[in-house]
Amino acid sequence: MAPLTVSPRSRRMGRVVAAMGVAALVTATLAGCFALGGTATAHAAHKQSHHSAAPTKRPTASATPDPALSHPATAEPAATPEPSPTITPVPAGTVVAEADVASPKGSIHFHYRMVANGDNTYSAQYSGFTSTVPVPVSVTLIDVPPSVGDGLTYHGVGDHLLGGPTTSPQSSSVSLGSETEPSYLGTLVTYSSVASGDDVPVELGPNKVLAVNTISWHIPARQTNVHPVDGGARTFATGSVTETTAGGAPKSYLIAPGDLTAVVAQRFGISVADLIWLNAGLEVFGDQQYLYEGTKLNLDPNSI
Repeated sequence: MAPLTVSPRSRRMGRVVAAMGVAALVTATLAGCFALGGTATAHAAHKQSHHSAAPTKRPTASATPDPALSHPATAEPAATPEPSPTITPVPAGTVVAEADVASPKGSIHFHYRMVANGDNTYSAQYSGFTSTVPVPVSVTLIDVPPSVGDGLTYHGVGDHLLGGPTTSPQSSSVSLGSETEPSYLGTLVTYSSVASGDDVPVELGPNKVLAVNTISWHIPARQTNVHPVDGGARTFATGSVTETTAGGAPKSYLIAPGDLTAVVAQRFGISVADLIWLNAGLEVFGDQQYLYEGTKLNLDPNSI
């Protein structure tokens, strides 16, 4: 049998077919790799998207905070230095109330002046005291006026002995203690300070009210660098202003649930240090300094 011969043209065709087969195999392999790579990338992207979509939880105030966890409010450090809150006392010697007193029967007379001491405290000065009643006479300042003839059960602020029976004018003075805003003491009561009711008329017995006078206070506003202005309710400061000053400035604020110290201060345009200064001993709870719901904050520098 004659040997099989292959023409040059057939050999060339064979090489072309083989090359095409190899190319197809490489293409299929690469396509598989890209498919696997694309799946991995998509899976990673899906995982990343799943984690980034998780909601961020906001801290919320406890409805019933444990008082044992309370701590004093602290001022946050400021990026720029802020002036310390200050208030200037009423100058010493300023007369903030003054009048003459006469008992209904005209047996007791004296003059009083309420005077600033220059350190946010006040004193009562009495002069020209005369009395024809046979008992020692005292005075005191209280907020709710009694009636002449009543028995005094509360000796108020600045309780002071004016003197006994005399026809010579007497002068004396007494401190009103730590009262920094005494205008709520609207009544000056003159009463019998005799130790016993023996041998004296009933109307002159111990603690019998002999005269009642209304005090008209005129205390000037002290100068301060803290001036709260209500910027309106906002998240974490949704409470309400419950009282304003004569000039219309916010005076007191009722804390709402979830109120934060820093945000409340921001609402009124003051620093946290100012808010703490206005409210000595302010208590908060939680790291973010939540305020206690239902309590009131003072916003008036002249009330401290």
